[in-house]
Amino acid sequence: MLVVTGGEALYADMGHFGPRPIRIAWYTVVLPALVLNYFGQGALLLQDPAAATDPFYALVPRWALIPMIVIATAAAVVASQALISGAYSLTQQAIQLGFSPRMRIVHTSEATKGQIYMPEINTALWVACIGLVLSFRSAGALASTYGVAVTGTMFVTSILFMIVARERWHWPTWRVAVLGTLFLVVDLAFLAANLLKIPSGGWFPLVVAGLVFVLMSTWKLGRKRLSSIVAENTLPFELFLPDLGKRNLPRVPGTAVFLTSVASGAPPVLLHHLKHNKVLHERVLVMSVSSAEIPQVGDDERITCEPLGQGFYLVKARYGFMETPDVPKVLALLPGELQEQGHHTGAFKVQDTSFYLGRETLIVSRKALKADAKFFRMMRWRRKLFALMSRNAQSATAFFQLPPNRVVELGAQIQF
Repeated sequence: MLVVTGGEALYADMGHFGPRPIRIAWYTVVLPALVLNYFGQGALLLQDPAAATDPFYALVPRWALIPMIVIATAAAVVASQALISGAYSLTQQAIQLGFSPRMRIVHTSEATKGQIYMPEINTALWVACIGLVLSFRSAGALASTYGVAVTGTMFVTSILFMIVARERWHWPTWRVAVLGTLFLVVDLAFLAANLLKIPSGGWFPLVVAGLVFVLMSTWKLGRKRLSSIVAENTLPFELFLPDLGKRNLPRVPGTAVFLTSVASGAPPVLLHHLKHNKVLHERVLVMSVSSAEIPQVGDDERITCEPLGQGFYLVKARYGFMETPDVPKVLALLPGELQEQGHHTGAFKVQDTSFYLGRETLIVSRKALKADAKFFRMMRWRRKLFALMSRNAQSATAFFQLPPNRVVELGAQIQF
């Protein structure tokens, strides 16, 4: 079990380095070392069965015991780094796919996109590790927790593999069934054996998994509910633009970018801006940033721009679930595309651009809203949890890497 899960941890860095470096490391260093180590332990046990109490450290002479402990500790640190990096990657993907609130993402390499650091996740892992050590106090007591967590993960991974093989790779059903059954027989044997350890500590990973599931599903449902409410308050462009032409509002130099999650019309933040300021920029970009269900999006598919007339443009930017949005950088791709369409707007300059964001204050209502009957319902405790998560999410200014001195936030209360 340790060998299999160790190999799985090695592949947690696939998104950071790609398959080739991992294969080289596995076949040239890790696999030969594991074979030699386990063969050595086997030979030692054949010679001295009493060494079964601790065969790993019994392999080395007394003078090398402390150096071996240092090496083993360093190996544990290295292994933990692979899992920590995997936690960063999974959290980033969850954010992009709409299953987690926005968090701070620090890119540690200019050359490699996947190398990131997330302070909140790092702190959470640190607190969890300290808590586990203080609660369970020994590696033996942690064995039950580890067994349930790992075997449960392997079982779920096999189920997901079967789904991907059938739905995405379009394998025939018989091939998925044969290979899936082979995996599941092994996984279920290990999982069933480890279920006996639930009372002695195996309950902990199940509780953590349930908590994470509740948080992620609540955020996903909450975002859908909020989007439906925002969509109801969005004015379609075919109604908004003719009405705007009749008003003859003053236009000031520069560009205004209104970020919205619903790209079907004039967003509430734009309507609030017109209501209070009664002025518009010469060029207005209504922009939405969406996440695609692929790791990365090519530059040729990154951004689209549709002229709407009267200086308005509908801009849609797409990012993969392993990418972090950078709105100023993606807007730099706009001038060439607009000129190709015959709309000469000049070079895009961030210093001449104002970014307008809506900051929603969610008011959890006891009464049912239109969204309940029209779309779906959320229990009140879930709506309260979503409002709490929303208040503690990273600001859109930092997440979309907007220059803070060019951002205007307009607040609005939304009955949720």
